[in-house]
Amino acid sequence: MPKKLMHDEARYPSLVAQRVALWGQYIHAARLEQRITAADLSQRARVSESTLRRLEQGDPGAAVGAYMAVLNVLGGLADLAPVPVRQVAAPVRRDGTVASRVRRSAAEIDDEYF
Repeated sequence: MPKKLMHDEARYPSLVAQRVALWGQYIHAARLEQRITAADLSQRARVSESTLRRLEQGDPGAAVGAYMAVLNVLGGLADLAPVPVRQVAAPVRRDGTVASRVRRSAAEIDDEYF
């Protein structure tokens, strides 16, 4: 397993760490409230029990897909990860074409390597 270079507290912004901790608290409380065992929930969400433990502890290094799968099984996906109000669409340029990528202008490119 690769060595982590910095602690999770310094690795993620505090707002992100707080939200992920909130997700973990919700998952733990909802599981207990619905009287679902950790083994049963992990099987339903198709994650390992050790991953479920990490999720309940609010580990920001756990996969977002795992959080979403568990929240979906518990019925909290719509509350804790709602669909964005602003729909995601490709940006349209002034000339009507769709931008597929972002490039720096020639003035922004720094050719000095040393």
